[in-house]
Amino acid sequence: MLLEGLQLPLTTPFYPDGRLNLPKLEHNAARYSKTLVAGLVALSDSGEPTMLSEEETRQALRSVADAAATEKVLMAGVSRDSVAGTLDLAETAAKLGYDAVLVKQPSIFSAGVRGKRVRELLTYFQAVGDRSALPVVLYSPAAGGLLPIEVVIELAGHPQIIGLVDGAGRRERIEALREERARVKREVTVTAVFAAVTGRMQARDDRAAGGLIGADTLTGGGAALAVAPTKAAAKTRTKAVGFQVLAGDTTGMLEALRAGGVGAMPAFAASAPQSCYEVLAAWKDGDEGLAQEKQVRLQRVAEKVEEELGVAGIKFGCDLNGYFGGQPRLPLLPLTGEERTKIEALMQGLRH
Repeated sequence: MLLEGLQLPLTTPFYPDGRLNLPKLEHNAARYSKTLVAGLVALSDSGEPTMLSEEETRQALRSVADAAATEKVLMAGVSRDSVAGTLDLAETAAKLGYDAVLVKQPSIFSAGVRGKRVRELLTYFQAVGDRSALPVVLYSPAAGGLLPIEVVIELAGHPQIIGLVDGAGRRERIEALREERARVKREVTVTAVFAAVTGRMQARDDRAAGGLIGADTLTGGGAALAVAPTKAAAKTRTKAVGFQVLAGDTTGMLEALRAGGVGAMPAFAASAPQSCYEVLAAWKDGDEGLAQEKQVRLQRVAEKVEEELGVAGIKFGCDLNGYFGGQPRLPLLPLTGEERTKIEALMQGLRH
């Protein structure tokens, strides 16, 4: 699966009384699908996955899959502390049509990864990779889940572990993976313009080019045939990729691209998808000066919203740009009036 471009982490909407708001989640997924983002990510850390019950988790994954455009790559956060729990949720994501799963280190390693813990962490990811129904993307958020680089290097060669979202956003970490990125070679299916071909696109093409229906099977006899409309499958080609690395924060996007990253998954993209996309687009066009200008424009607001205020700040940014953010689920608290006023001022140039 090709991971290039902007992969947008969705927030999870709730009603004022705290119930899961699936209609608003579907609204957001459909509206983001009309932007230039390459994919949508359900239940990353900014989607408040630990706040959901198992049933709510499956409902949220289904709603996103039902509402998203078929050409958007879909990733699902499926991390559980046990291998069995992670694999079970990965199987659900596969049945719903997701393209990859996002997996971070279990919370039992939050105290640090040293000695025997390193072997246990490797075992966790290797066991998930061996049996996952979907390709695995390692998720290394800066807050409480940053994976040791030696663990990532060890896992990069696994045939089912295709990439890393690195929340540290630091050039030296990504450059440390340079040899692995070059050593690992995989063929991915892409469109004629080298965009990702998703599983839902392939399923759609298979159905469109599908079989004929005999009239006798519908009426009990007769020579006439009812012919199902057919549509030619979209032309595809293959592209060789290595171990794919994405920036996991807004302020580190350009630094990650310079170090060899192929895209980004910043939480602030939910608040301002166009502004985040413009950094990657300018870089892809070879205009590093413009990419730097776009990155600087995001710097102060991303530091405040994404890094300082977290989920509550990102959700308020969504509200400002016409997506439904709402309040986080308790015990996370909504913004104060002063915080809201500051974000409104910072985002004046990022409204779209």
